[in-house]
Parts: sequence; structure tokens; C-alpha cells
Amino acid sequence: MKKLKAIPKFKNEDEEDEFWSTHSFTDYFDIHKAIVNPSFPNLKFSTRSITIRVPESLLNSLKMLANKKDVPYQSLVKIFLDEKIREEMKPVSR
Repeated sequence: MKKLKAIPKFKNEDEEDEFWSTHSFTDYFDIHKAIVNPSFPNLKFSTRSITIRVPESLLNSLKMLANKKDVPYQSLVKIFLDEKIREEMKPVSR
């Protein structure tokens, strides 16, 4: 196993970008020690508030279902949106 080189300190991102564009990361990192499924517990996804108008009966049904599942109804809306969007984005098989 070859000895890994030390990564230099960079003054800014441009300097770092220039460095990595002319050097191989395999000289500086042991890819066999890479974390396969890293966890980032403090990473917060950026979100944006939106306002949508829905029929009151739909909102009531949503709240009842959310209560049954013991989750906030806003979270249930996000889950449903995510599931439907993933379903719609799947490539059509022929």
C-alpha cells in the first residue's frame, strides 16, 4: 500500500479547485476506508413554505388520516407529495 500524500492548506476555493483539477484524489485518500453510507444527523434540508388552497373536506380527511398515523398533517402532505412525485418520475417501461 502506497503512502498517502498530505493535502495542502488552501487559501480559498479557487485555489483548491485548481489543485484538484491537476491532482488525483487517490494519492490523498484511501478509498478502501471510505464510509459507504455516511450519516449527517445535523444536516438540515432547505425548505420553503408554500400556501395551497384545498377543499375543507379534503383537509379534514387529511387531518383524520394523519391523526390515525400519529403524524402532523403537514408531514403527511409532504410524504404523499414525495411518494406521488417519485411514482410519476419513474421511467415508463415498454
